[in-house]
Amino acid sequence: MKKIKLIEIASARSGDKNDVCNIGIMAKSPEFYAVLKEKVTTEKVKEHFKDLIKGSVIRYEWESIESLNFICNQALDGGASRSLRMDTLGKNFSSHLLRMEIEIDG
Repeated sequence: MKKIKLIEIASARSGDKNDVCNIGIMAKSPEFYAVLKEKVTTEKVKEHFKDLIKGSVIRYEWESIESLNFICNQALDGGASRSLRMDTLGKNFSSHLLRMEIEIDG
């Protein structure tokens, strides 16, 4: 087994509304989509973001475009107009998720 970062096998985009962030992660190939589905679970995503995500994480699979979409609730400290965080938006969550390490056969 070897460790890789998600950025090696996927790309991502994220956005925000109020205190909810969504992160779409797109596989770079069909075989990498199978890896994403196995390794990038809601538990792993929540663990990766540590205390930034206080609510639930929901995962949706979009087979036709080999993508996963994560809805992260209570992730933005109340939202842009309420938060005292330095970066109150969800735009950077995709970059942060792409730094997550997973183990693959290698």
